[in-house]
Amino acid sequence: MNKKDFNEGLLGFLDASPTPFHATLNMSMMFENAGFIKLEEESKWELQKGAKYYVTRNDSSVIAFTYPKDAKEYTMLGAHTDSPNLKLKPNPVIKEHGVVKLGVEPYGGLLLNPWFDRDLSLAGRVSYLNSEGKIKETLIDAKKALAIIPSLAIHLDDKANKDKTVNKQTDICPILTTSDDFEFNEFLKWQLSKIDILDIKELYASELSLYDTHKASFVGLSDDFIASARLDNLLSCYVGMLSICSIDSNNPMLFIASDHEEVGSESTSGAGGSFLENTLRRMFKDYDEYMQMIRTSLMISADNAHAIHPNFPTKHDSNHTPYINKGSVIKINANQRYASNSKTISKFMSVASELNEPIQQFVTRSDMGCGSTIGPITATRLGIETLDVGLPTFAMHSIRELAGSDDAYSLYKIILGFNK
Repeated sequence: MNKKDFNEGLLGFLDASPTPFHATLNMSMMFENAGFIKLEEESKWELQKGAKYYVTRNDSSVIAFTYPKDAKEYTMLGAHTDSPNLKLKPNPVIKEHGVVKLGVEPYGGLLLNPWFDRDLSLAGRVSYLNSEGKIKETLIDAKKALAIIPSLAIHLDDKANKDKTVNKQTDICPILTTSDDFEFNEFLKWQLSKIDILDIKELYASELSLYDTHKASFVGLSDDFIASARLDNLLSCYVGMLSICSIDSNNPMLFIASDHEEVGSESTSGAGGSFLENTLRRMFKDYDEYMQMIRTSLMISADNAHAIHPNFPTKHDSNHTPYINKGSVIKINANQRYASNSKTISKFMSVASELNEPIQQFVTRSDMGCGSTIGPITATRLGIETLDVGLPTFAMHSIRELAGSDDAYSLYKIILGFNK
C-alpha cells in the first residue's frame, strides 16, 4: 500500500467513525474482509492454529489477533477508540428563550472554545424494546447538521478576546430548533426509521455524542497536513487495524483498541479493565506458556504526541521537540506516565533504523504536567514490556486536530517491520 492510498483510506475511516461504537464497527468490518473470524466472549472458544480472530466488548473496544502455531513472542499494538466530545445528558431537552437546546456533558479533557459556531450532528448507540419483548441495540448517525453552539457577540462580551472562559453547564448548550413541539423520543424514532427499525415498543436508553460535520481533509500547500476531528486516537487505530490486516497470519500479532482512555480507562471496555488479559488467557490456557508469552512480547502503546507549536515554542523542552512530518515520536517520562524504557526504545529504534524511517523523542517540560496513555496501565496489569509512541499533532483535544500527512504511514511501515 502506498502513502496516497493509505491516507485516502484514513480520511474515509475518520469520517465514518464519529463515535467509538462506529469506529469499532468499522474496524470489525475490516477484519471480516481480511479473513478474521469473529469470537463471542460469552461463548466457548475453540481456537484453530493458523487462523485469525477478533472479538469486541461493549461495541466500543476490539481485539484482533493472529494465532500461529507455537507462537509465544507477540508484537502487540494498543490504541483507544474514544475522543473528547460533548455527550448528551439522559434528559437533554431544554426549552427556553424561543429555542430548543440540548443539555450536554463534556467527555474527557476537551478544548471547549473551538466547539462554538460549528455545524454539529449526533451519533451513538440506542437501546429499545421491540414488540417481542427483547431489548435491542443499534447505532445511529444523523449525519446532517442538526445543532450549533452560537458564540456571544463581541458587542455583549468586551473581554472575549482577552479573557475567554466557558461555563460547562450554561455556555455550551447547542441549539436545535425553534419548534416548541420538539420531542426527543420522536426524534430518535425518526432516526431509527431511517435505518428501517420500526418495531419499537419503548425507547430505553442512549449514548449519544455531538460531532463536527466538517469532513476530514488535506490542508497545506502540498497537502502537508491532515485536519480532522478525532485524530486522537483514531489515527493510531487506523495504523493498528491496517497493520494486522497486512501481515501474514503466521506472524504473531495482536491489536487492541480500547474505549474510555480519555477519562482514565477504568471501565469494562477500558485498558484498566480485564478485556485484554481475559483474551490472552483464553489464547494461552497453560499458565507457564502465558507467562512466557507475556515476558517475551512487546506492547506498543500508540497515541498522539504534542508537536512543537510554532506559535508557542516555549511550551516544549528545547531538546525534545517533535516536528510534524518528521517521524514517529517515542514518548518518555521519568515518573512512568509513559511506559517506555531503554529496552523497548532500543527495539523500536532498531526496526525503524533498518527501514530508514525517522523517529523523534518527546519529554515534557519538567515544570509542566505530563499526560498519560494506556501504556503504563497495560504494563502494570499484564507485566508486559511496553513502549509509548505517538504521531505529532497540533491542537490535540480540539474539535479539529492537525497531523502530518507523512507520519502515520511511516509508523505503519515500522509496525510491519516488527512482523517480518
